[in-house]
Amino acid sequence: MRRNRLYEDQKAEADMTPMLDIVFILLIFFIVTTSFVKEQGFLVNKPDGGNPNQNNNPMLLIRINENGLVSLNGRMTDIERLPANIENYLATKPVSAAVVIPHAKTTYDNVVKVIDHITMVGGLTVSIGK
Repeated sequence: MRRNRLYEDQKAEADMTPMLDIVFILLIFFIVTTSFVKEQGFLVNKPDGGNPNQNNNPMLLIRINENGLVSLNGRMTDIERLPANIENYLATKPVSAAVVIPHAKTTYDNVVKVIDHITMVGGLTVSIGK
């Protein structure tokens, strides 16, 4: 009887220390060998605030409403036709800056598309307004 009791006590024990050691070693290995990728972004020029625009240089005013509709200086246009409309506007009036004013509920995708279309035209400084 005594022999059975010792056998049952030994059988019930399991040492988890080696398993934890292996898990921590693997965790350290993966942390050390992971390479971090730097995300690319774009530079946003924010106004200083308080001072209205002191220079009288004309600029493009592009508004995006909550449905993703775009207006270029008060005239409604399609996002895909925005570069052509900007080029037509620049042909008549030289402009050096564009201000994008998105609605609070518009998607980031629409804002990024508009900024991409403005930068495709080239030569314009893009700012985001409120």
